Amino acid sequence: MGPLIPNGFLSYEWNIIIAVLIGLAFGFILEASGFSSSRKLAGVFYGYDFAVLKVFFTAALVSVIGLYYMDYLGWINMSMLYVHPTYLWGAIIGGAIMGIGFVAGGFCPGTSICAVAIGKLDAWVYVIGIMIGILIFSEAFPIFEKIYNGYYLGNITLVDSFELPASWIILAVTLLALVAFFVSDIVRKRVKKVFY
Repeated sequence: MGPLIPNGFLSYEWNIIIAVLIGLAFGFILEASGFSSSRKLAGVFYGYDFAVLKVFFTAALVSVIGLYYMDYLGWINMSMLYVHPTYLWGAIIGGAIMGIGFVAGGFCPGTSICAVAIGKLDAWVYVIGIMIGILIFSEAFPIFEKIYNGYYLGNITLVDSFELPASWIILAVTLLALVAFFVSDIVRKRVKKVFY
C-alpha cells in the first residue's frame, strides 16, 4: 500500500479497503472543490476560472517535494518508484484527443466519474463516449499499434531529459507554477471585465 507501509505488513484485503477509502476521499475532495462542474473545469480554457490549473500544479509540486524529502529522510527509495514508459507519438496524439474532449465536454476522465457519482447527465454522456472510444480503439488496435508504440523513449523523467539535479528541476517547476498563477490571475480579471 505505497512506499510508507512495508510489504507484508497489511493483508491484501486491508490494502483493498485502504485503496477504496483513499478513492472515496479523493472523490469527495474533487466534488467539494467543484471539480464535478464542467463549467468550472472548462473555465481554464476560456480564461474565467483557473482553479483546475492551480490545484493540479499545487498537487504536483507538493507530491514531488514530499517524495524527495521522504527520500532524503530515508523513508522511501526514489529509485524504486515506477516511472511509466514514454511513447512520444502516443502521448502527443492521445493528449491532443483528451484536450479536445476536455474542452468540448468540460470533463477529464477522472472528473467525469466524479460527476457521474452525483448524477450529472452530461457526465454520463461523456463517460459513455469514453467507453465507445475505448471499444473502437481496442477493436482497431492493429491499425493504431505503430502510432501507439511509436518513438519509444523508455522510462525517462525530466531529471533524465535535462541531465540536471532533481532540486533544480523542482525549483524550475515551482517558479513556472508561480508565474502561471500570476498570469492566470491577470487573465481571469481581464476576462471577467469583458463578460461581467
